[in-house]
Amino acid sequence: MSTSTPVGRTAGESWRLLRKPLLITGVIVLVSIVVMIASIAPTSGPFSPDSTEQNGARALSNLLQKHGVKVTGSEYLADAVESGEGKTLLIGPNGQLDRDDLRRIADARWSHLILIRPGDRALEILAPGVRDSAQNLSYSSRQPGCDLPAAVKAGTAEVGGAAYTAPPSAKVCYGDGINNTVVRLETAGRIVDVVGTSRTFTNAELADDGNAALALNLIGTHQNLTWYLPQYEAGDSVADDSGPPLVPPSVRYIAWALAFAALIVAIWRGRRLGPVVVERLPVIVHAAETTEGRARLYRRSRARDRAAAALRESALGQLQKAHGIPRRAEPSAVVATIATRTGWDPLLVHEVLYGMPPMDDVALLNLSDQLDVLTQEVRHP
Repeated sequence: MSTSTPVGRTAGESWRLLRKPLLITGVIVLVSIVVMIASIAPTSGPFSPDSTEQNGARALSNLLQKHGVKVTGSEYLADAVESGEGKTLLIGPNGQLDRDDLRRIADARWSHLILIRPGDRALEILAPGVRDSAQNLSYSSRQPGCDLPAAVKAGTAEVGGAAYTAPPSAKVCYGDGINNTVVRLETAGRIVDVVGTSRTFTNAELADDGNAALALNLIGTHQNLTWYLPQYEAGDSVADDSGPPLVPPSVRYIAWALAFAALIVAIWRGRRLGPVVVERLPVIVHAAETTEGRARLYRRSRARDRAAAALRESALGQLQKAHGIPRRAEPSAVVATIATRTGWDPLLVHEVLYGMPPMDDVALLNLSDQLDVLTQEVRHP
């Protein structure tokens, strides 16, 4: 016994009917998922090299790549602990790294480390001797105040934020003489730069003063740059509300793709309006009966203005057709033509065709008679 659908189709018929839309839906969903996954940026959020927001750093990433630096954005620790000889590692602000993570980064032998607003733990392991002064410098245009080539080439720059003290062997720049926002230290066979703010290098501020030149000369020292943005892990000792979302962005994108595909199929499979079908009425309604019924409605509602307008419109249609008058002709042209060909007084013709609405039923009846006489003259001039 064959299984049938609620509308009376067999399973085979239902499958033949649905397999094409199901195939198209599957293709749409698959393509949407592939596009969404391919378009997901490796990094996101503040100071991301893939972000075009005001606090992102897409402009700096593009600038570095135009000068031959390959920028690789990542949010995974594995990319920061691989061998870094002859390469640069930039560690962005925020996130949280424990001591083991920092030691693994130190053991990776990066040739150049750039620490953006690092904490005390990162300074202790990656930049020994540099200390956070617990003071913030106001954000303003400052002279380098040092002989660091990257700073000398850039000249003045809009800097500020966290300030640091450093050992005598370090080069300190953009400060007030004691506290500095840029520190370069050579330790363990590598160069370590400590920068007190990421604001200088964001999309919103990069074009100001000498910010772009400072960023390019300070960061673009090697052909390969790994731009690492640490994330908050569940086991970290420091909690923060700005950690990763509970629902990853990729899942949301896939859900939107599925919803879009379902909408397309619903529109495609929706019932469309077919051609107009002419059906015979159960009864025949003569035009005269329709006219009389409408007249009764006008009389009951005392709508003499509408009744007069309907009579005049009908008469004008007959007159314009009989005399070859365009339908959009001005009233003056219509009156002049009809008065000339019928011999009526132009003032009377105007009053009959374009006059005021009748005030009572008697006036409406007189108007109807005048219009009838005028149209009769058209038929029998």
